[in-house]
Amino acid sequence: MDRVFRALADPTRRRLLDSLRAEDGQTLGRLCGRLDMTRQTVTQHLTVLQDAGLITVVRRGREKWHYLNPVPIHEVQQRWIAPFEEPRLRVLDDIRRHAEEPRMPETKPTFVYVTYIHATPQRVWEALTDADLTGRYWGHSNISDWQPGSPWEHRRTDDSGIADGGGVVLEATPPTKLVMAFGEAGSPATPESSTVTFLIEPHHDIVRLTVTHENLATPDDVEAVAAGWPAVLANLKSLLETGDVLPQAPWEMHADLREKQMNRH
Repeated sequence: MDRVFRALADPTRRRLLDSLRAEDGQTLGRLCGRLDMTRQTVTQHLTVLQDAGLITVVRRGREKWHYLNPVPIHEVQQRWIAPFEEPRLRVLDDIRRHAEEPRMPETKPTFVYVTYIHATPQRVWEALTDADLTGRYWGHSNISDWQPGSPWEHRRTDDSGIADGGGVVLEATPPTKLVMAFGEAGSPATPESSTVTFLIEPHHDIVRLTVTHENLATPDDVEAVAAGWPAVLANLKSLLETGDVLPQAPWEMHADLREKQMNRH
């Protein structure tokens, strides 16, 4: 019994037993492939398991095949567990495992919008990251060096230098994907941050642009982005396809919604 307990005390040896429980009958090479260890080290652990009677080794030609032997573990169960009230222990174990299970975080709303633009992926990427172009169709210039980890600002175009939003660039893979934390200017990226992903995909001779706004905190935020993103992207599409923006600016298109939200609070 002492050899069994000593063998089971090592986490690597328990991993080897788990591997054999999942797939009984494995060669040394296959067992080594699942552990970041040398063959010599794995062989030493297998020898300890074999001496404890926890595995059986069968030679086939030039290879050794390893099989799980559950008898010693069954003997431990009979000696140390069976005398107790197993139904009660199972209930306690269920309670423990339920308490230790990680809680799934509350899922917050996500908004997705897809539009098709007669342009190249490079041109769409430029429209998303160029300060002058964003200033034309958005009314705010997006300012950043667009490197992962860099800050970005959604800055007014009236030369005041005021940024009404911003965050951190999380991923930038020109000209296909841009991901950024979207919130207050200067705010760091956290697991709670709202994030925006721009996915730029060629679609025949045009581009499919998918905007995904995740982790929206409140119903008001969902309502605001559901009105704001289509307006902004319509203006972007008009600029790239015609060379000019729409007659009505996007921030004016949902001015009534913004005023309603301010009155609500």
